[in-house]
Order: sequence, then structure tokens, then C-alpha cells
Amino acid sequence: MFTDWPAPTSEHLSLAEPFPGDRPLRLSSGAPLAPVQVAYETFGRLNDTRDNAVFVCHALTGDSHPARHHADDAPGWWETMVGPGRPVDTRRYFVICANVVGGCAGTTGPWAPGPDGQPYAGAFPEITVADMVGVHRALLATLGIRRLRAVVGGSLGGMQALEWLLRHPRDADGFAIIAATARQSADNLAWNAVARYAIRSSAAAAAGPAREAGLREGLGTARMIAHLTYLSERSLHRKFGRAPRRTGTRTHPSSLVQGDFAVESYLEHQADKFLRRFDAQSYLQLLGAMDHFDAFAVPDRLHTLDVLPDVLLYSFTSDRLFGPEHSEGIRTELAARGLSARHERDVTSDVGHDAFLLEVPGFLAVADRFLRGVDLRSGTLRDGLVPS
Repeated sequence: MFTDWPAPTSEHLSLAEPFPGDRPLRLSSGAPLAPVQVAYETFGRLNDTRDNAVFVCHALTGDSHPARHHADDAPGWWETMVGPGRPVDTRRYFVICANVVGGCAGTTGPWAPGPDGQPYAGAFPEITVADMVGVHRALLATLGIRRLRAVVGGSLGGMQALEWLLRHPRDADGFAIIAATARQSADNLAWNAVARYAIRSSAAAAAGPAREAGLREGLGTARMIAHLTYLSERSLHRKFGRAPRRTGTRTHPSSLVQGDFAVESYLEHQADKFLRRFDAQSYLQLLGAMDHFDAFAVPDRLHTLDVLPDVLLYSFTSDRLFGPEHSEGIRTELAARGLSARHERDVTSDVGHDAFLLEVPGFLAVADRFLRGVDLRSGTLRDGLVPS
């Protein structure tokens, strides 16, 4: 298996190869991809009946490490949701989280060696949200898990959860789709177009051996652009206003961090941090998967069910990326297909899109009640994971 990936990973990482060289993954585009390895982490214990598994889907720049495994472990990206006593309670559930295909934290992506032995880089085949879910399901098969208690995800993770619900609704008793969308709006597409332009134009301006440095410079700019969509205007004003940078100097170890204003140096610092943990080609791949996602454009399988799964949609009114109108659109489409989903809106947090990652009591209480409700009806759906 490949062990030389661009992003830092947890010591608790495991690797699986559900698609070896002689059994390729058939992507949505029709292109074969092999071998495909998956980096994943598990928490808790699988019970004797093997029906207490919860799959956590990560967002655009996430990885397989949503929470600490012990007190001295590195923090995870969803500590508020996953862990002992949290809604996705690792004392009750066997929790699986995997880096998506196309990613850069251990799962096969542009960093992996292609047929010629060199990294795929820009030649990596186009992947979709459906491909991500297909690889997740293949991982579950290798782990011997036939059904899930729930699938939970926010942002791009919520898009994966929605894809999973529509195409494979028998796989789980419940689906929690948080701060997500069924398809990008023109505004969403425009933000991503600017981010892509920043990456590609920087690379084009640095030809030859300097191209990689250009990609990284552009990735930093793209991260700053994206970060603005994750935070609300009100939260930025509350945290920074027009305050100058605190030190009054420009002695930060990175040459990228030079801003005069606090908000400017904050964004530059976020870009600098991001460059140490993400890959530009993976970022382009995952942006493309989000932009081409159109959940209800292809036939779903909800009509094949006698008993429908529980579905929670959750949105934040301060979210300018995937606000309540996106979740309400999903609810309307599901209702037209005979599935009544619950849509809860949070009006307490002014943080914006990133609120789903933070300690928002009302949101976490709803998620906890939802999963406890799924627990009460577990065992109702017995078909388990089935081939696509």
C-alpha cells in the first residue's frame, strides 16, 4: 500500500484496499481506477449483532480523524459531535470515518502513483460524490458491516450523506444531513471558480520546476477565499472589526503573513496553516465533485422501500454558503418522493457555515435526540448494504 501522502495523519489511521489492481473501481465517468486504498479510523466497539455502526462523512478539507482517541491524542475536526457523551457517542456506537477518494490524507488521490509509477497529479480521473460513497460502502464490506445505524455528515459530508440516502437508502436506519446542499447555487459556483482560478493561474505563472510552488501559492489564496464563505460578516466584525494586527510587526515565520489589519493577518495565517496539511490537486478534485453534484438529477431508490429511514436536515440561518433554503430545497424534493424529512433551523449562532463544527447547544441537542430516536427503531430495516 502507498504510505507517502501529502497531508499529516493520525497515529490511529488504518488502511484498506477494497479495489486492488485486478479489481478496479469503476468511476461515475466510466474510467477505471486501481488500486484504490482507503485511510480510515474507527472508534468504539462493534457489538455482537454488528448493527451499532455509524459512518461519519467529512467535509471538503477534513480527514479520517474527527475526534481524539484518548486524552493525549491530537484534536479531531468534529470534537463537538463525536466522542464519549457526544451525539455520536463512541461508548454506544462503532464509529467509522474515512478520507474520501481524491483526498490527500491516505485515500487514493492525485498524490498516488499512476500507471507510470509517477504521481497522478493533474491526470487523476475526475471523481464525484457518488464515487466517494461507493468507496465508503466498499470499505464497510471489507470490515464486514452489513448495515449502519446512521450516516452523519456536514457540508460536503452532508452531500455524501444525501447521496447515500438517495442511492442506497437500505444501508442505514437514519441519515443526518447538516449544513449541506443538493446542488451548488450560482453563488457557490462563483466562489469556487475564483478559488480554482487562483490555483491554476499561480501555477501557470510559475512554469517548469516552479509549477508546484505556484500551485501551493494559489492554494493559499483559495483557502482565504473559502474561509470567507465559512464565516458570517457579523462574526468577522465581532472578532476583528478594523483592528490592526496585534503585534504591530511583521515577524511571523511565514512570509505569507504580512497584513496590517487583524482580519487580514488572520486569513493569511489560515492560508499558511492550510498549506502544511493539504494538496492543491486534491483541492481541485474535491471542488469539482461538489460543483457537479446534483443529487436529484438521477433516479433514486426511495420508491423501493416499504419502510423509510429517518432523515434529519439541519441548517443555520447565519450560513451564507448552505443556508436554510438549501436544506428546505432538499426537504421539498424528498417529500415529493414520499419521504418526510425533519428540517431544523438554528437561529442562535451568528458564526456562519462553520457553526456545524462548533459547540452550538441547540444543534447538538437535536443531533443527540435524532440518533437516540434512530436507536429506538433500529432493527426495523433489515436489508443491509446491497451491491450498487
